[in-house]
Amino acid sequence: MPYRNDITTFHEPPVPEGQSPYVPGAGPSQHLEIVGWSDAWREHFQLLVERIQGALGWHALAIEHVGSTEVRGLPAKPIIDIALIVADPNDESSYVPELERVGFELRVREPWWFGHRVRRRLEPTCHLHVFGYDSPEVVKHRISRGWLSANPSVRDFYAHTGREAAARLEMPVNTPWSTTLERKGSQRRSTIERLSQWG
Repeated sequence: MPYRNDITTFHEPPVPEGQSPYVPGAGPSQHLEIVGWSDAWREHFQLLVERIQGALGWHALAIEHVGSTEVRGLPAKPIIDIALIVADPNDESSYVPELERVGFELRVREPWWFGHRVRRRLEPTCHLHVFGYDSPEVVKHRISRGWLSANPSVRDFYAHTGREAAARLEMPVNTPWSTTLERKGSQRRSTIERLSQWG
């Protein structure tokens, strides 16, 4: 388990020189769409869980619905974000071939950030975030998910802040997404810092 300081501290190490988080042929999404919350998202999650469990068996230590689509009432990108916990995300031979067979393609590989990988699947659209059992990011996901679900006023503030960020970037909803990973990271830090003031 990660230590408390790991959970309460941001970890956004720079990309090592000469490397890219994206695999060849992949890159940042060029489109951002925010829609109203849908009951179908939880059904999509359950379908995806069945696919992942069926492919990996016991290699899937945990499968969790994370991100905005899990928080009832919160507007979100219509993409199901899932955290998949494996023993060692760097040991790709233990889970990658099986995931590829059920339609999850590798998009991001960040061994310098807790071994993080992102695999994408279409129909239903999903971003599968692979972490090790000792990653503090998984705990952060659980905390933010629970906090937003239990506090409607904070949830509404979070939704409003996201739309404000898009407006500051002159990036209306349903238009091309032109910001960089670094800018998204800064927005995330700013939003969480503001949320923390709600105590």
